Amino acid sequence: MSDEADPDGGPDPRSNPDLIGHLAAEENLRGALEAGRLAHAWLITGPKGIGKATLAHRFARYVLAHGAEIVAARAAQEAAGPGLFGEELPAPEPIAEPGEGQGLYLAPSHPVFHRTLAGSHADLMVIQRAVDEKTGRLKGQITVDAIRAVKSFLSLTAGEGAWRVVIIDCADDMNRNAANALLKVLEEPPPQALVLLVSHNPGSLLPTIRSRCRRLTLRPPSTEAVAEILAKRCPDLAPAEAARLAEVAEGSIGYALELAEQGGLAMLDEISGLFAKLPDGLPVKDLHAFAVRVGGAGKEAEFDAFAKTLRWWLERLIVAGGGGPLPSLLDAGLVQRLNGMASLDRWLEVWEKVSRLLKSTTAVNLDRKQAVLNAFITAEAAVRR
Repeated sequence: MSDEADPDGGPDPRSNPDLIGHLAAEENLRGALEAGRLAHAWLITGPKGIGKATLAHRFARYVLAHGAEIVAARAAQEAAGPGLFGEELPAPEPIAEPGEGQGLYLAPSHPVFHRTLAGSHADLMVIQRAVDEKTGRLKGQITVDAIRAVKSFLSLTAGEGAWRVVIIDCADDMNRNAANALLKVLEEPPPQALVLLVSHNPGSLLPTIRSRCRRLTLRPPSTEAVAEILAKRCPDLAPAEAARLAEVAEGSIGYALELAEQGGLAMLDEISGLFAKLPDGLPVKDLHAFAVRVGGAGKEAEFDAFAKTLRWWLERLIVAGGGGPLPSLLDAGLVQRLNGMASLDRWLEVWEKVSRLLKSTTAVNLDRKQAVLNAFITAEAAVRR
């Protein structure tokens, strides 16, 4: 079992009781369970940070808390047989009414919530990238040993109820051997077993894995829904700031919360301010001070927020250059001026170079401060060329 927090930022999905904007998906899962038509494996897909892992943990808790009662109710109905005149009996009444306006809500005070959060529930296994003991950082992949443990886990009889549940977060991180081992699990699923795969990029998975799962695609929640979550999680955040952060996040709740924690709006304004100095030349003193704040020693979270924000800024610049919409929180005049300094192809080249630079900096622990400097120097070179 994993003790790691959500690697994509935002609240830990194991401890988060709230999910906004995905009620239809929740009712889909709940309805399948209560109707006795629950697929043994579900592939939950969608962009990063929109609540896929939160939904997986939410459904796992619901199944572990109420699954045994639901199975017993259906068994009793089937034993009763058809009605007096041969008609089908109605489906069993729902075991638990929705709470907090959500179909799979389980109160944090519930014993199952406590045990799953502590990692002590006998019928739940969570698979994530493990921590490398040598570096203290997350490994790059989920290995075959972790998936072999899933097969052993599911072969056991449920210890506390009717179901055994496995969450793989995220399935994209499995290496080839791990994926092949999972395929064997999905080909011969034991009864009352449920596997929930979280995937940001399902196209990277083996087609045979995708074909053996029922797919549930989540769409990014609305800007209003993200702002609502921000207001709940960050009560000191002004409504106007929450709305701006929600616009930047574009449906990614994890990203919005990460920006709120790292002063994302101020960071966005500083990035815009530095770009505004082009083509005259970046102010060396201001640029170095900014690089230290977001890329200095111990600034891993700040650097991650910067990397996402800079990529977002460049992407909006390119979209606007191609005639697309521009977010209201960016200066239209500045964006138009930058697009006039360099062609769309050149800005695409900048985005590709900067994205590779930022990704490799995080992957192999390069000098983050120098990466910040190099990212802006790349942009400066594009408009001067």
